[in-house]
Amino acid sequence: MAPEAPAGEPAPRYFTWDEVAQRSGRERERWLVVERRVYDISDFVRRHPGGSRVISHYAGQDATDAFMAFHINQGLVRKYMKSLLIGELAPDQPSFEPNKNKALTLEFRELRAAVEKMGLMKTQPSFFMLYLLHIVLLDVAAWLTLWLFGTSFVPYMLCALLLSAVQTQAGWLQHDFGHLSVCGTSTWNHVLHYFVMGHLKGAPTSWWNHLHFQHHAKPNCFRKDPDLNMHPIFFALGKVLSVELGKQKKKYMPYNHQHKYFFLIGPPALLPLYFQWYIIYFAFRRKKWVDLAWMSTFYVRLYFTYVPLLGLKGVVGLYFIVRFLESNWFVWVSQMSHIPMHIDRDQNKDWLSTQLQATCNVHKSFFNDWFTGHLNFQIEHHLFPTMPRHNYHKVAPLVQSLCAKHGVPYMSKPLFTAFADIVYSLKESGQLWLDAYLHQ
Repeated sequence: MAPEAPAGEPAPRYFTWDEVAQRSGRERERWLVVERRVYDISDFVRRHPGGSRVISHYAGQDATDAFMAFHINQGLVRKYMKSLLIGELAPDQPSFEPNKNKALTLEFRELRAAVEKMGLMKTQPSFFMLYLLHIVLLDVAAWLTLWLFGTSFVPYMLCALLLSAVQTQAGWLQHDFGHLSVCGTSTWNHVLHYFVMGHLKGAPTSWWNHLHFQHHAKPNCFRKDPDLNMHPIFFALGKVLSVELGKQKKKYMPYNHQHKYFFLIGPPALLPLYFQWYIIYFAFRRKKWVDLAWMSTFYVRLYFTYVPLLGLKGVVGLYFIVRFLESNWFVWVSQMSHIPMHIDRDQNKDWLSTQLQATCNVHKSFFNDWFTGHLNFQIEHHLFPTMPRHNYHKVAPLVQSLCAKHGVPYMSKPLFTAFADIVYSLKESGQLWLDAYLHQ
């Protein structure tokens, strides 16, 4: 029997997991569960600060661990959630969905609690101040290169290399602010995110939030992770989806050659030929005027610092060379931990299993940490997205131990092996597509 409500309070509504699972579509009610409480998010999705899609991806599911992972002030968020509460799971319902590993989930939550007690979720302000300082110094060095040595080919290209480092490293830094992992409050993280993303890089924070939070919520899940949007238009990704495409006789591209044309339309083209134009369109279409104001300061600064040295045509050429170099750097690093891993539709597994099957690490070294913005610790970053990056190496042994205990694969590679695995995985999935296309 269900427990009785205290006198004067309405009796709570009770639901089953099946009832929650039925409220998962876009055209009907959307519910989710956090700590056994059932919330109706049907109308709230449009007001969700993290974006409508990221919370909708958990409609019909248990979002407890995702909720804990993404919010740095859970007490405050719970106050706003009260208006969405419609009931709780019935007493005879288990705390975990049938397809989730109960023991693994409980131990991961214990690990998270231990990590918080160890202070690994707290930031060291000096680390990020020095990191920002090194970006500024690289930026100044790029300008001084032209001012001191002239605008001939060698100083021009050296300036481009330095600016590509500035842009890439600023990209890693804005990633920290976007994940709320630098400052103790969301407000200051958001303000500094505007500065780094808008002023230093000329891109909208709203665009990054819209895409990246979805990626973290459901990594490598087709239709939920926007990083997979190039499947199947340009690439056939993952063993499962590639075979599925082949069986359906779909051929948008010669996927069996995708490991070759990746070098043409992947790393070199993503930023200068796609993102550069789409981010401006995104900001205008969604009327993100604050983002556009911050973005404008980037282009104003670029104009007044470099046009006197290079002229307008020279600056435009420099800008696209920098974006080309940055694009190569960004794509190889961002995809080395995901494309070679398991890619499929959402299987609604437990948090740790979902993240581990979609991510892998690259070995720690001073260069690897700097070159990747500590995203060589992709596993730890995905498990604890609000953790300051300087603590990833401290939590890594604890994660490895938990994975070993439960038989969950924990993969770490050398840097260039990780790069090569992108190409190998594209070749493998392309061949799987071709075999299915020809023979099934």
